[in-house]
Amino acid sequence: MHRNEATEPSSAETEATVVHGPTSALSRTSGTSDDLPGPHAESVAGPADDSRVTLRGPGELADALPYLLGYYPDDSIVLVALHGTRYRVGGRVRTALPQSPETWEDTVREMVTCLSEGSAARTGPPAAMVLYLCQEPRGGETPAAVMERLRPLAQLVRTTCGGRDVPVLEALCVSGGRYFSYCCPQGACCPPDGSPLREGATPTIAAAAAYAGVRVQGSLKELQRRVLPLGEPVAGRQLHAFDVTARALVPRMLGRGGSAESVRVETLAAAERVLARYRRGGLPEADQGAADARDDSLLTSHEAAALVLGLQDRVTRDRAAQWMEGDRGREAARLWRALARRCVGAFEGHAPSPLALAGWTMWSLGEDAAARVAIGRALDLDPDYTFARLLHHAVNDGMDPEPLRRCMRNGGTSATP
Repeated sequence: MHRNEATEPSSAETEATVVHGPTSALSRTSGTSDDLPGPHAESVAGPADDSRVTLRGPGELADALPYLLGYYPDDSIVLVALHGTRYRVGGRVRTALPQSPETWEDTVREMVTCLSEGSAARTGPPAAMVLYLCQEPRGGETPAAVMERLRPLAQLVRTTCGGRDVPVLEALCVSGGRYFSYCCPQGACCPPDGSPLREGATPTIAAAAAYAGVRVQGSLKELQRRVLPLGEPVAGRQLHAFDVTARALVPRMLGRGGSAESVRVETLAAAERVLARYRRGGLPEADQGAADARDDSLLTSHEAAALVLGLQDRVTRDRAAQWMEGDRGREAARLWRALARRCVGAFEGHAPSPLALAGWTMWSLGEDAAARVAIGRALDLDPDYTFARLLHHAVNDGMDPEPLRRCMRNGGTSATP
């Protein structure tokens, strides 16, 4: 089974119609959009109203992809559902490109089922879909060679969607800074070596993204790197710190009387000290790698070991989850990511707790893409981690985090497993 990352539109997200050839439309409101002709036909779109931003052609569909997800996907299959007779953008689902063609059929079937049935349950059955295949060239490959290598996969997606009477109106391959259309019937329409992606967003896409509050948070690989274990020489020191700290701390956590509660208090106080250190260090830099390196440098190995071990206690973790808003929330998200990076070697299995906290905090702050990556990493390590499973469903279903925030503000905790 593949764990698909689904995104359902919320009231703060954009809507779109897709017109192949010169125009398509991306709108911010629930107003209808123009009917679509066939793939790569001339547009018959009428004038847009003030609530709609128009995208023009497959190129802008390719340019819009990171804004639909919140990041630039790497090695990914992305399906976007379109709804109604005028094809507004609905749910999206992404999964990793299978390495072996032998698994393509199962992956595609699961993706199409996930998006079709999920969309039907929330906003109605999709009327059509848009497909993106994203992969960088390997070795001496050209982007055009990548496109041809993945052509059977694109065809498989189209026939699988067709089996549900859902046409794929556009199928794009994005590789090496270029895009290709699998739906183009005219050689003159799409160059054989593809067309270049624009540097940065087009004004229309940027306007729609700003209006919807959408921010692209880097590439998928960059987001994943922020929550992966650190390497040497930090890893060796961290393992030693875990061994030393665990011998002293774990018996107290498991002890009777007030010893467990005293560890909870100490853990949160230690986290507060690190947050104060982060606060004095200022806001994180625009360069994510440099920002993470600075955060790592402000956290000692023994502090990290005590915090990671202390957060394995569900009561402690749920109390820490109350740091979820404003500057305090942003500082806490930095700490939870840093702690996830310190879960190395034999202690990698301790990462779901800080990862779930990172996912919850970033979701609360509106950083859904980064939240999904942290939650997904937690579930990769422990598919049965209940807190992460609940967050995964909530984020993918487009739920509003405010009711849970309200509960947290009132001091409510549930000690969720």
